Amino acid sequence: MLKNASILVIDDDLDVLTAVRLLLKNEVKQIVTEKNPDQIRTHLSKGTFDCILLDMNFNSTINTGNEGLFWLKEIKKLQSDAKVIMITAYADIDLAIRSLKEGARDFVVKPWQNDKLKSIIKETLKNNNAWQPDTTPPSLANDYAGVEWIGESEVMNDLLYKISKIAATEANVLILGENGTGKDMLANIIHQKSARAKGAFVKVDLGALSENLFESELFGYKKGAFTDAREDRAGRFEAAHNGTLFLDEIGNVPLHLQSKLLTVLQNRTVNRLGSNESVPVNIRLICATNATLQDLANERRFRKDLMYRINTVELFVPPLRARG
Repeated sequence: MLKNASILVIDDDLDVLTAVRLLLKNEVKQIVTEKNPDQIRTHLSKGTFDCILLDMNFNSTINTGNEGLFWLKEIKKLQSDAKVIMITAYADIDLAIRSLKEGARDFVVKPWQNDKLKSIIKETLKNNNAWQPDTTPPSLANDYAGVEWIGESEVMNDLLYKISKIAATEANVLILGENGTGKDMLANIIHQKSARAKGAFVKVDLGALSENLFESELFGYKKGAFTDAREDRAGRFEAAHNGTLFLDEIGNVPLHLQSKLLTVLQNRTVNRLGSNESVPVNIRLICATNATLQDLANERRFRKDLMYRINTVELFVPPLRARG
């Protein structure tokens, strides 16, 4: 299927175009790359393509943040039979989901793994049925077998689809939702579907952690650092090394302790209490809170720079009453 395919790649990043061309030139019949989306009509008038890789955002005159959707609709107006795969960044996940409802067949998140991109293209060419947003995508049927989610609706299918796309990335994730909606289950699923699945999944309930235990629990301590420190002990960050650290109820962390958390996330090292030695930590961070984004945007409650660190990808878990 791939050997006989003609593929058009449209992205204003020359590095992306070069990378895709080198990856696919020996895999497909024809690959055409284009930097300027205004040339889409010209390319489609000159020939037919089996698949189009289309960037979500261009540095063009359309500055709405969803240029890819505009060009997706233009491709559909031209009655092209090409199957469209959107190229997106972490922050554009919601737009990418919307693109599926507008007729795209799939999307790939930058930066991608080469094997993953080829797999997505193969599946797209093989599958003649577009995903309907009110049904679970066929590729997820096996992935979520046995997962006891309550509610089958468009909003839950969108959520599961997002998970399938972001789990394999290294993006930090912020999970929003009311108490009892399954945020911890969601975090565990993301870990199990990630490349870190063989590593530890370490959960910390920050809402139940007193201020005087915050540093010792998260960062660890050396023997003698305080009265009851009778031995060296690693903190939760070290325990999650090469795995996933899940910080539940991060919205409850007092403002004066948030700076300590930010320092670790920026430097990717921890200093145990009573020690000057920096210990490198390699973690994927997932955070959850029942606070709203409006609450977290209040700088008297939550640091803006910390919010930037934890919110690479945002997921909202709907309450039971909204799951249909």
